[in-house]
Amino acid sequence: MTAANNKIKIVSLDLDNTLWDVETTIIGAEKSMRQWMAEHVPEALEIYKSEATAEFRAQVVADNPMHVHDLTFLRTEVLFRIIAATGQTEEKARSLALAAFAVFFKGRNDVAFFPGALDMLETLSQRYTLFALTNGNADVQQVGISKFLAGAVSSADVGASKPSHLMFEAVLAKAGARADQCIHVGDHLIDDIEGARNAGLHTLWVNLTEQVATASQANIEVTNLEELPTALEDYQRNL
Repeated sequence: MTAANNKIKIVSLDLDNTLWDVETTIIGAEKSMRQWMAEHVPEALEIYKSEATAEFRAQVVADNPMHVHDLTFLRTEVLFRIIAATGQTEEKARSLALAAFAVFFKGRNDVAFFPGALDMLETLSQRYTLFALTNGNADVQQVGISKFLAGAVSSADVGASKPSHLMFEAVLAKAGARADQCIHVGDHLIDDIEGARNAGLHTLWVNLTEQVATASQANIEVTNLEELPTALEDYQRNL
């Protein structure tokens, strides 16, 4: 089936916990950042490891309501305020916060893909136009999947997070496509499946942990990424 014959032409893809295990990734990134902090800002690390970090974050969110969906900004600003609280000058604290975040971000983009993820992307990219659509802050270029994508949309770009219709509409605007020409692929029944469905998109649930849903909301369900391209082609034929 060629793209020209497809009723669905656009595939938007969630990233975290759809293509890789984000919890394991974040744990590794946090470990690397804390090791860096132990060497460069040990006093700040003691604060960061305490309950005070939640208070710093709450204040950052309260002070920056326009940035609540920008995870990079939030983490960097929290680090800055914690480091500044140790007596560093504002300029030095800002520089150290950016350096600490750079260590974290390197680890955050050092992902271990789920089995079949890269082969799936390669196959889909030959048949559809692909966009990443994420509430997270993974960098598709650093992760190594930008070659498969026509673009990427994050919650920081939109100023909203899935399941907001604004996220899905942002992809449609980038693609120049109608909702019925797009299918969204993701692991989360609310953020991905319900959100995309409410925006008028077709939906494909990546249920790698074989959750039991009370009601199947997705048009397609797969339990491994290897079967995804074929499942999508089968769905196309029945439209």
